[in-house]
Amino acid sequence: MQPQMRTTGLANYVDLVRSLGGDPLALMRTAGLDPAALAAADHWLPVAAVAQLLEDTATATGCPDFGLRLAELTRFSNLGPIGLVAREEPSVRSALELLIQHLHLYNEALRAEIAIGNGLAGVWMDLELGAAPNRRSQGTDMLVGVCHRLIGRLLGPDWTPVGVTFNHAAPDDPRPYHRVLGPAITFDQPRSGIVLYPSDLEAPNTLADPRLRPYTRQFLQNIAPSPGSAFTDRVRQVTEALLPTGRCSLEQLARTFDLDARTLQRRLVESGEGYSSILDSVRTDLARRYVGDSKRPLTEIAGLLGFSSLAAFSRWFRGRFETSPSTWRTHHEQP
Repeated sequence: MQPQMRTTGLANYVDLVRSLGGDPLALMRTAGLDPAALAAADHWLPVAAVAQLLEDTATATGCPDFGLRLAELTRFSNLGPIGLVAREEPSVRSALELLIQHLHLYNEALRAEIAIGNGLAGVWMDLELGAAPNRRSQGTDMLVGVCHRLIGRLLGPDWTPVGVTFNHAAPDDPRPYHRVLGPAITFDQPRSGIVLYPSDLEAPNTLADPRLRPYTRQFLQNIAPSPGSAFTDRVRQVTEALLPTGRCSLEQLARTFDLDARTLQRRLVESGEGYSSILDSVRTDLARRYVGDSKRPLTEIAGLLGFSSLAAFSRWFRGRFETSPSTWRTHHEQP
């Protein structure tokens, strides 16, 4: 199963590419990504395709430091609700640990950890894509740049890291790296990350308001889904994509996720769902949207929802909405 990431990871991508004279939508399509997905923060994209998009964009725009530039535009708000909660944590360490704990909500290929030893601390990160370790990686540059920026926001403008390391080869021109990350940068290292003093980790978060923390922690309990719910979100998206093809089935979904049907069904059940409930939920949501659009013939909608005939769709619709599609459309037609 290919690791996925949320579209929030490409926040500011379109504006940055356009400012460099590039065509962001064309670049996304070339990488096999749907530009429309960026309009919704809860969409998932293949991490490998996004990593390739960043490499292609750097080449197409003539901007070898594209990943770093994208990182410079990152704010805690780009990380969604978890980022807002982390911003109110009392210390730098607790903020970073909270973000690391919830990485699965944003990027399934990203691994990060905090390690302390020999009087120094490291915030290490790995993007598990199977790429050669010495390969230039805009994705790695962006992740390290984002980490550097967030720590800097927590500690204040006077903070500088002890060092920054990259597991890829040095660029032809390292000046953009020094501009963003400071003077102490090394390449061709075993891991990529930020090196700082343990006292930096234990320092108070300069952004936090102690009066807000009880509320943000309560908020976190309400909004932080489990890894299982993130998986079911992806299953819903794939189900929606497969429905118009007429090949939406438990077996086809399982092949998409590189699982056998029994394992997929078990994982869905563990998340409180099942194939049938997800299929019905996706169809219900789409039916409301499509039937309310007077420009779509009902026969076309039946096909988009994976029904073999208008009659089969109408029977299903009446069972869910207690009225016919045409009657429902009369009362809910979109302007």
